[in-house]
Amino acid sequence: MEKDEIHLRRLPAAAPWGPHADSEFHGVDFLPEDLSEAPEETGMRVNKKYSCLPAEEKGIHIINIRAIEDIGYDQHESTLLNSLSKNPDADCKYGLYFRDGKRKVDYILVYHYKKSSAGKTLARRAQQNDASVRSTKQDQPLPGKGVQLEMGDSEPHLDYHEDDKRFRREEYEGNLVEAGLELERDEDTKIHGIGFVKIHAPWNVLCREAEFLKLKMPTKKMYQINQTHGLLKKINSVIQKITEPIQPKVAEHKPQTVKRLSYPFSREKQHLFDLSDKDSFFDSKTRSTIVYEILKRTTCTKAKYSMGITSLLANGVYSAAYPLHDGDYEGENVEPNDRKLLCEEWASYGVFYKYQPIDLVRKYFGEKIGLYFAWLGVYTQMLIPASIVGIIVFLYGCATVDENIPSMEMCDQRNNITMCPLCDKTCSYWKMSSACATARASHLFDNPATVFFSVFMALWAATFMEHWKRKQMRLNYRWDLTGFEEEEDHPRAEYEAKVLEKSLRKEHKHKETDKEKLTWKDRFPAYLTNFVGIIFMVGLTFAIVFGVIIYRISTAAALAISSTPSGRSSVRVTVTATAVIINLVVIIILDEVYGCIARWLTQIEVPKTDKNFEERLIFKAFLLKFVNAYTPIFYVAFFKGRFVGRPGDYVYIFHSFRMEECAPGGCLMELCIQLSIIMLGKQLIQNNLFEIGIPKMKKFIRYLKLKRRRSLDHEEHMKKKQRYEVDYNLEPFAGLTPEYMEMIIQFGFVTLFVASFPLAPLFALLNNIIEIRLDAKKFVTELRRPVAVRAKDIGIWYNILRGIGKLAVIINAFVISFTSDFIPRLVYLYMYSENGTMHGFVNHTLSSFNVSDFQAGTAPNDPLDLGYEVQICRYKDYREPPWSENKYDISKDFWAVLAARLAFVIVFQNLVMFMSEFVDWIIPDIPKDISQQIHKEKVLMVEVFMREEQGKLQMLETWKEKDKTKGENCNNHSPRLSRSRSGSLSSCHSYPLDV
Repeated sequence: MEKDEIHLRRLPAAAPWGPHADSEFHGVDFLPEDLSEAPEETGMRVNKKYSCLPAEEKGIHIINIRAIEDIGYDQHESTLLNSLSKNPDADCKYGLYFRDGKRKVDYILVYHYKKSSAGKTLARRAQQNDASVRSTKQDQPLPGKGVQLEMGDSEPHLDYHEDDKRFRREEYEGNLVEAGLELERDEDTKIHGIGFVKIHAPWNVLCREAEFLKLKMPTKKMYQINQTHGLLKKINSVIQKITEPIQPKVAEHKPQTVKRLSYPFSREKQHLFDLSDKDSFFDSKTRSTIVYEILKRTTCTKAKYSMGITSLLANGVYSAAYPLHDGDYEGENVEPNDRKLLCEEWASYGVFYKYQPIDLVRKYFGEKIGLYFAWLGVYTQMLIPASIVGIIVFLYGCATVDENIPSMEMCDQRNNITMCPLCDKTCSYWKMSSACATARASHLFDNPATVFFSVFMALWAATFMEHWKRKQMRLNYRWDLTGFEEEEDHPRAEYEAKVLEKSLRKEHKHKETDKEKLTWKDRFPAYLTNFVGIIFMVGLTFAIVFGVIIYRISTAAALAISSTPSGRSSVRVTVTATAVIINLVVIIILDEVYGCIARWLTQIEVPKTDKNFEERLIFKAFLLKFVNAYTPIFYVAFFKGRFVGRPGDYVYIFHSFRMEECAPGGCLMELCIQLSIIMLGKQLIQNNLFEIGIPKMKKFIRYLKLKRRRSLDHEEHMKKKQRYEVDYNLEPFAGLTPEYMEMIIQFGFVTLFVASFPLAPLFALLNNIIEIRLDAKKFVTELRRPVAVRAKDIGIWYNILRGIGKLAVIINAFVISFTSDFIPRLVYLYMYSENGTMHGFVNHTLSSFNVSDFQAGTAPNDPLDLGYEVQICRYKDYREPPWSENKYDISKDFWAVLAARLAFVIVFQNLVMFMSEFVDWIIPDIPKDISQQIHKEKVLMVEVFMREEQGKLQMLETWKEKDKTKGENCNNHSPRLSRSRSGSLSSCHSYPLDV
């Protein structure tokens, strides 16, 4: 036969699925002429796309596909094949169901394969019914498996690695079928070179796995939830009416008065559960969780070792595995689904003022993600009172700035206080009144209300933690997580590979095959690398901060040379602003670098389970990012201006750079500037722009790649994508660690240095209002659907929050006592003030210096810059005057202030800690109504089982009575009456009881 010839073979209808199907024609779809009469129990279902082919007689036409492209077959004419048939993609809801339109797709496995050019013109989808799928073995093709074409010797052979991956897939999928799952393959997609395996879990598998996983499912028993009475009921009713406009319009968010009793699923007790609608009894989230558990448990054993789904993904046998989204979320004629509802009522900036539909979020994404958004919502709500109090404190500072005596004295030109130069030689003497603006601005944040706000925020943090624990218990009750305990997770792919490598080495040396595990000796190099790496990264952060300090010092000296008075007056502001911006850029860059390094350091440790991996990763990432974000702030708060020295005996870096000094109003204003710019910059750039821009950019790059690889086939281009194809183009879910991390760092900004920046809670609140909707939109529209994970709490993050709350008390105590002038003012007011006021406080905090005592080469080059000769200049410190016997020594005033500062730290820390513990103790972790409801559920469950046992006993007694009565009747009958009219013998039977 010539190459360019289309060859048709005709087989009798009685043998359409004979040996030719498997041997000679290599899986090409067989097309029975009367498709309506095709038997349903066939091993391969016919693709409806070609159901309109004309038939002349009972038989099957088999097309030699090899010649179709060579003869110039018009792609547009091929649409005649299915122009009269119903679109099969609509029957399966574009990938949400198998091709039969009945079995729901619960999970998707994706793999790469090498596809020949001749295979792009005909469809390669087929199906297999339930019976055939269950009997499929690994040596039989999956339903819908890609067709192997009759390419002859010209078809290139796949390389060894591709063959190995294909063999592993075949074995693994065969094992999945043996586990009870039903599979269907699709390689005829718009994404060429990508194959999809659709997985469906039938009812019996769902029941079996639900029992293994101890999933709590709703029973038929319903009970009334305890309602409030009297005044509380009226108050709740008023609150509900007031908050009705800000409630999401979803059924799950409405207050419930009744609840179904839940119980761990059992196949023996199916009669207890509400199985009126089996299709919806296990929702899509639960079905995907069950399938994922089977995927993790199932292994393929080729190449002498077992590989689960994690290992197969890590080795590239499969490129992705994910559950499907419920459908489209936008567009015309979109069927209602939970994803669309979430997009409208949650993942939209237009509903930023509404509560989150947390129950619907949990229903769609699972408990772990639901708890994250619930925690984020509680945190954002708690920021509202903190923001209000912070605004009041700030306004108090604004209102009292004109009444602040120290700042008025600094701004008074009549005082004529001449200050010592800020740098050697190039800097000249300057008037204290030139720092008037800085002093007035410092009072906005350094006033008596700041101390109150610090105490308030410490109690706020304790109240927030207690409120979250109570909210968490309510969610556990609503989501049937009471009594849930996490079981040990499956080993990670990398751990299994390391164990395999160790066992192979041992087997090669000693011929032993015992079960191996990684010990501390195996991990010692990784532990050493972790220790050295973390120390190096922390040292790098300190080095960068030190470099910024050098920049500030050198830039200040360079700007001081400026001949213009305006240039000299703006030196401090210019240096502070530019240095903070440099710090911000470095922090953002190092955050991304440290995130990657923390993940690499965790990977080389090879933790056994995903939970261990996540906890170790969180610890390393938090440590590095905490040091990175807060080191510049710690420097300004506690180190700047502390080791300066004094005029005539300054401390130098590299013998040339003088250490920085605080402004006359103190370092608190600079700390406020540093904190506000870093906090706002991180939130604006890192948290928002990166989260919006990077996913959009990745999506655009994927779109360009797919467009470049897409076939020019008009029919393929116009065909609507399947659901699993659309989801494959979404970004993979990378876990909740980045989401939690940015909020924990923000929580640190809000609590750790709140004494210097009372407006921090307000900016955090504004950011979080956007953050909630931004994260929601990302989860609903930008990411593949994550596998639902059960969890009853937020895990290690709660301990980190508690640690930050405790640390915040200590840091704020030191900020108030050492960074601000609160303690020196109190000491002056009660020990040194002559009239009980703050008049004379500024002069009390300044020491005197005789300019003749300057070291050689450090005196100002222009001593007459102020227009007069200076003999005595002032500097901020508590030292003896030059006319004293112990000139320039530390004075007793310094020790009095230091003692007061240390005493304040001790009193403040212990008092606030005690108050926080008191709040923790007085607020119960479990709300009273929830504990009552949990107890009520236990009592009702006992009643249900007691009633069931009583019913069984009554049934048993009834059958015994009937059996006894029938036995007595048989004994009383005579032999003559034992024959019936038909002549048959009447006998008495004892029926066995089956209870």
